[in-house]
Amino acid sequence: MAFDVAYVRGLFPSLGDGWIHFDPQAGMMIPNSVSTAVSTGFRQFAAPPDPLYPSGRATADVTDRARRAIADLVGGDPAGVVLGNSRFSLLSALGESLLASRKAVGDVVVSRTDDEENIVPWLRLAKRSGWNVRWGEIAVETGELPSWQYERLLSGPVSVVTVSMASSVTGVVTDLAPIADGAGHARALFVVDATSAAPFRTLDIRKLGADVMVVSAQRWGGPPVAAMVFADPGRIASLESVSLDPRATGPSRLEPERVSGALLAGTVASVEYLANLDEDAIGKRRHRLTAAISGQGEYLDRLMTYLRSTLENLNQVHVIGESANRVPLLSFTVAGISADKVVRRLADNGIRALTGIPSRALDVMGVNDFGGAITIGLGPYSTPVEVDHLVRTLASLG
Repeated sequence: MAFDVAYVRGLFPSLGDGWIHFDPQAGMMIPNSVSTAVSTGFRQFAAPPDPLYPSGRATADVTDRARRAIADLVGGDPAGVVLGNSRFSLLSALGESLLASRKAVGDVVVSRTDDEENIVPWLRLAKRSGWNVRWGEIAVETGELPSWQYERLLSGPVSVVTVSMASSVTGVVTDLAPIADGAGHARALFVVDATSAAPFRTLDIRKLGADVMVVSAQRWGGPPVAAMVFADPGRIASLESVSLDPRATGPSRLEPERVSGALLAGTVASVEYLANLDEDAIGKRRHRLTAAISGQGEYLDRLMTYLRSTLENLNQVHVIGESANRVPLLSFTVAGISADKVVRRLADNGIRALTGIPSRALDVMGVNDFGGAITIGLGPYSTPVEVDHLVRTLASLG
């Protein structure tokens, strides 16, 4: 079935606020089913997990359901799903565990494409362990992360290799296969941040070659909950526990603090929302997710092509990065006008966009020399009419 954007827009009552939302990097809009699940969950899941009491059993059940939902999204095993309040807290806990387990035995390899949430924990690990940081550099013209440089980056002892599947500012998708092969030969832990790709690309942690995959539910319309998934759940047992509960077992051992049961209920609802974007999809949730994300991806790829081509027809607008392989996100500059002024002009016309996002990629690409970049993205509720309004507003700047 063709993607039905009118049906999808009906899932978001907040679209009635009158704004055009081109800022999913700050968090996708929340569908009604998710906000309802969270508000209901605050009444149902206030108690900590405990088999002795009904409320405790309910909280334990919603935790298990959240692990299963994330596992379906990434093609993983629920026993390998670690839940947390943010990517930063989860990756910091992983770094702490690696250090305590004496698993940090070499340099760490990060990349300029990554968000700070996937860089800072490893910079701190390197500082504490005494190892160096090696940087994967981007190609300035395309915004891509060339895989050929990893042969050099992975020579010598390496503990961790981390990379984003897609950039949150340019949308450019990274070819993970050669990096995964290199990390495997180096016997390094390969950590993939799939947050920016998760709403738009079907994920399969094993096919992508990741040892650990990180996602954040806010990027697909969920609450502030993140997950760190191990391709091999047995690997968790070899790591030191960082939990405050000395009795913690399984993935709970890498959860330094408990996530609210209400937010976990919202996480389950958000994955169900994704799976139900295709009304005709049937079968198990993993199958429905694959069908729905594929249909949504095709629609947004077409809309992204239209957005990019119309922006490039504006003489004063420069789209950053020439790569065509991207999720529906991009950044651009406007000649002679600072990004702050552009974003204010867009806001005056009812359009939400972003600027000032901390990005080492944009820094390397020199956007600060042009007054900064404006970052926009599409959601499943975006329409060609909204794109046209954006383009008309930008054209009026010239």
